[in-house]
Amino acid sequence: MLSSQMVIYEEEHQQLTEICERLVRDALAKAIFIVDKDGQLVTATGETSGIDTTGLASLVAGSTAATGSLALMLGEEEFPVHFHEGKNKHLHVSVIGDTLILVVIFDERSSLGLVRLRVKRAYAEMADVIAAVAEKAKDGNKDMDIFGEITDDDIDSLFNDAF
Repeated sequence: MLSSQMVIYEEEHQQLTEICERLVRDALAKAIFIVDKDGQLVTATGETSGIDTTGLASLVAGSTAATGSLALMLGEEEFPVHFHEGKNKHLHVSVIGDTLILVVIFDERSSLGLVRLRVKRAYAEMADVIAAVAEKAKDGNKDMDIFGEITDDDIDSLFNDAF
């Protein structure tokens, strides 16, 4: 399981973006976003101009958290997929693993069935990328302790030199 403060490396970010670009085409979607559960935008593809991506990311994360709480109240572990139908635009929201949320915005050019089919295919690819990120994080944490060599004396010296 990844922590909520996950680091996505450039290679995996590019892979997620490519999967989303293909999903936009295959699902005839308007736009696709990947958001983390903390409300941070990971990637966005398609027709994203005119959309407040920061607001969308925050609201999707909050909505997913609220839906998760509803699921628990009803004795479910979670509701990993939600669908919101509007007059002209629709949202298909899927939880990917423990940390990411896929948002597909589509209109009358597509259908819920097509989006669900294409998301199901892309989901497996995205899960593989997330697994690679988790593996890198596990392996990388051994080498990433940048504060491991700093002693209390070093910290005292740093702050004493400032004054």
